Amino acid sequence: MTEPRIAPTADVDPSAKIGAGTVIWHLAQVREQAALGEGCILGRGAYVGPGVRVGDRVKLQNYSLVYEPAVLEDGVFIGPAAVLTNDVYPRSTDVEGVLKRDGDWTAEGVVVRAGASVGARAVILAGRTIGRHALVAAGAVVTRDVPDFALVAGTPARRTGWVGRAGVTLREESPGRWRCPETGELYEEHDGLLSGPA
Repeated sequence: MTEPRIAPTADVDPSAKIGAGTVIWHLAQVREQAALGEGCILGRGAYVGPGVRVGDRVKLQNYSLVYEPAVLEDGVFIGPAAVLTNDVYPRSTDVEGVLKRDGDWTAEGVVVRAGASVGARAVILAGRTIGRHALVAAGAVVTRDVPDFALVAGTPARRTGWVGRAGVTLREESPGRWRCPETGELYEEHDGLLSGPA
């Protein structure tokens, strides 16, 4: 792989680790101690908070915001202007009116499992987990964990279907058996969870 390519106008802290072949575009910011894997793309204005862990082949589209201590596994897609939050009870000041600083609150990171996608302008609340290959629709507000392969949409986000590894909505072949129309892969549903491909 090639060396990372960082736009001159990007702001990458010297303590951040950037993997081979990763591209960081204009006005993106990568904070201290963040780690990005190989072959990632950070679009214009994307933000990666301190200590965030990003796997290989991850795409952060323009103006997406990933706050610490988030973890994004391999092959994750974060759409334009999506926000992964980290504070369940946000306040600027404490009850005495003193401005809060690091250490005055507990950050809860979002975890996005391998192959999952978060659509444009979606908001993921602090401490939530997005399952493997799940798909969060554009504009959704995720207030609960999302199971593997789930397609969720709305405010608050609810499961509206299943998707396969290709990101295409699965078709129910028979009760509890789902097939991907693109790859032909077969998935099985048990107790509201999907497993596969078989």
